[in-house]
Amino acid sequence: MEAQWRQGGRGRGRARPGDELAARSGAAARPPAARGRGGVRAAAAGTIGEGTSGECRVLPSTCAAGPRAGEPAKFDEIKKANQAAAKKLVEDQLSSSSEDDDEDAEVKQGKILDKTFTIYTSQTDGDASELERTRQYMNEAFQSGAMTCLICIASVKRNQAVWSCCGCFCIFHLVCIQKWAKDSLFLVSSPLTDDDFGKKDYPWPCPKCRFEYKRSETPSKYYCYCGKVENPTVDPWLVPHSCGQICEREFKPSCGHKCLLLCHPGPCPPCPKMVTTTCHCKKAKPVPRRCSAKEWSCRLPCGRTLLCGQHACENPCHAGDCQPCPRVSEQRCICGRQTAERLCASPQWQCDQVCGKCLPCGNHTCEQVCHAGPCGDCPRSGKRSCPCGKTKFTLPCTEDVPTCGDSCDKVLECGIHKCSQRCHRGPCEICRQEVEKQCRCGKHTKRMPCHKPYLCETKCTKIRDCQKHQCRRKCCSGNCPPCDQVCGRTLGCRNHKCPSGCHRGSCNPCPETVDVKCNCGKTVIKVPCGRERTIKPPKCKQLCSRPPTCHHSTQEKHYCHFGRCPPCRQPCQKTLTCGHLCPVSCHDEALVKQTGLHQSAGPWEQPSEPAFIQTALPCPPCEVPIPVECLGQHEVSPLPCHSANPYSCKRFCGRLLECQNHTCVKECHHVTKLSSSADGKKAGPECSQCEEECTKPRPAGCPHRCVLPCHPGDCPSCLQMLKIKCHCKLSVLYIECLKLTRADLKEKELLISCRNQCPKELPCGHRCKEICHSGSCPLNCSQKVKLRCLCKRLKKEVQCSKIQEDQVSLECDALCKEMKRKAYEIKEAEAKAALEEEKRRQQAELEAFENRLKGRRKNKKRKDEVEVEQSSWQKYKNLIMLPVFGVAVVMV
Repeated sequence: MEAQWRQGGRGRGRARPGDELAARSGAAARPPAARGRGGVRAAAAGTIGEGTSGECRVLPSTCAAGPRAGEPAKFDEIKKANQAAAKKLVEDQLSSSSEDDDEDAEVKQGKILDKTFTIYTSQTDGDASELERTRQYMNEAFQSGAMTCLICIASVKRNQAVWSCCGCFCIFHLVCIQKWAKDSLFLVSSPLTDDDFGKKDYPWPCPKCRFEYKRSETPSKYYCYCGKVENPTVDPWLVPHSCGQICEREFKPSCGHKCLLLCHPGPCPPCPKMVTTTCHCKKAKPVPRRCSAKEWSCRLPCGRTLLCGQHACENPCHAGDCQPCPRVSEQRCICGRQTAERLCASPQWQCDQVCGKCLPCGNHTCEQVCHAGPCGDCPRSGKRSCPCGKTKFTLPCTEDVPTCGDSCDKVLECGIHKCSQRCHRGPCEICRQEVEKQCRCGKHTKRMPCHKPYLCETKCTKIRDCQKHQCRRKCCSGNCPPCDQVCGRTLGCRNHKCPSGCHRGSCNPCPETVDVKCNCGKTVIKVPCGRERTIKPPKCKQLCSRPPTCHHSTQEKHYCHFGRCPPCRQPCQKTLTCGHLCPVSCHDEALVKQTGLHQSAGPWEQPSEPAFIQTALPCPPCEVPIPVECLGQHEVSPLPCHSANPYSCKRFCGRLLECQNHTCVKECHHVTKLSSSADGKKAGPECSQCEEECTKPRPAGCPHRCVLPCHPGDCPSCLQMLKIKCHCKLSVLYIECLKLTRADLKEKELLISCRNQCPKELPCGHRCKEICHSGSCPLNCSQKVKLRCLCKRLKKEVQCSKIQEDQVSLECDALCKEMKRKAYEIKEAEAKAALEEEKRRQQAELEAFENRLKGRRKNKKRKDEVEVEQSSWQKYKNLIMLPVFGVAVVMV
């Protein structure tokens, strides 16, 4: 089992039960570079084992043969840890702002910007003119490589912790700015003395704008731009390093409102709120204006009284205090002795004369220069103290205060002992009292004068802050000063060495700059040292001054560049053999690919790259269009000069042949002119000969062709016989074609008629009486027919046409009506007799049915009984009851 685990993990060893913690967090805690050759692939797949070499720290049975029955929970935990590691790896690979190259990046960026500016633009009715500066910062946040940390000179990615300066809004890596702040404080405090070291709070500056921050303001956590959210999550639909909430930072200068944009880089835009405000001088009526531009001037004279108290301000309405009064007037000094012309803005001034007034003591004069008010009492009057301050004397101002004779007792500079001299004028002497002093490092003691410091010869062995060198200072107090040696390590630019004092960690970027020049050297840009190898040379606006290498006297104007000049695109303009000028671009320096120069030694040899040589190509054939007529003189087409020869236009010749009916069907060809006066459209000896039959139109009605071949002029008359049927289609007639085509309508009617009676039937059913004719037969039939009345008893002969037109009718007479009436009566009698016969039959059936139900009653009636007449019910009860009983039987 252990061998299988080693094979599945590619030499990582067998996992132990103690490795459970590593199995749960190994893939997520370690960087991608430490996951082995297959770590990325295994993490991205979100699985464990499966023959990969990823970070799969599980029990052997888990990887080789699946989880055992007792370890499903551990298997699920490891699987979730690997999936989390895979997700984090994908986010790391896709979260860089310098590697976002999606196809819809511009559309996505536009949507994010619109979403960020929505709340602001709604306050300004869609006006986004004040957002250009903020939009520039946000565009740089999206563009690849636009955000660069000026400390480490590396791109700032989406998932990296950053810090933004509140002065210039430049973005730095959080780790870089922390190191910068620490190194700055170290360099500032390095020349301090031992007593001042670590006691003063020196600021550190921003690397770009030098805005100073306190030591306590050194960033320690990663916040979004507005500072609300710590460690903001990476969201592809938000501005990088933004929390997505409303900024709500106060505007600068403060106006009481807060920023309405979403969390954004760079400065906040001007306040878009509308406020009602008046002008600077408060004379105009209040008007609504944007809060960012609420201060405005009505352009009227200010009118406020100036500081001189005599004149009013004449400047247009302005903000702040009025300017000093520009007028000049005569003004006295403070003491009133002198008068001079001075500006009204400074009415109080002092002359150079000493006051000199006698003080109230009468012994001294005032020594102040030009002042106002009384001079005051004499400074030597009243009670005065001796030099030590223990005794006070009341003496005239003309006498000096004497010493009291007591000991001085002032604390000396050592701060411990007091002065032992008598009261004296001037500073006390140094402390000469002997005391037992301990050295600064605290290892030795010695008795010596108090004013002398005691430093032993013991050297400090502590490692300084650079963590490289020992202190080696004599009698060090333990607060070792910074290392005084120069770092001297090669900087990242690889050109200079670090000039700073010896320090920990990596060195600061090289402070030197290097000039990067264009080819001609007239355009120069300064870049940080070390970037000259990766930075592109500046684009020079000077024209290239190199001489042309082709046959032209001057080359096309183009800007300064490196490498070869671009190919000459001027027209060649060389004279061709035909006399025209070559119109194509210059081809004196064309690159031609050489092929077939090197033959490979065998199939194992790799083919070499094709070689290109620069050579002058010959001018191409002249393409100037020249009008050329085709061989058959059908058209004139412009042809290139190099192929301007007579040509065939591929049409039919079209010249009229000798038959005067057809044209030459040959392809466009050369035709020899027979004479100078001959028609240009007449066929020549090179044209084809007509071999067609005569196709001239025949007279109307003639179906025969001309017996002659294709010929000029009219065709001869047709003498053939036509076989046609007559009008009634019963007889076949033979008529000359010439007679039929030349005859008019009446003659054709007679020629086609067979002279027999028409066999067609009229609508009445009789045969037409006319001779064979064309068209429909006449409708007036003259044949006699018999007409009968309705009862068919009377009859009469009349003409058929009159019956069709309903002109004749035959009515029945009185005898016919009487015969009809009698026939009707007979029919009614027969119907009544039939009905009575039917009733008798039904009565007999009813009686037979009743006999079957009740049995046969053989009651014999007496023959001598007298028959009683039956009632209506007795007569017809059988007819009524019979159907009822029939229905009942059927139901039973």
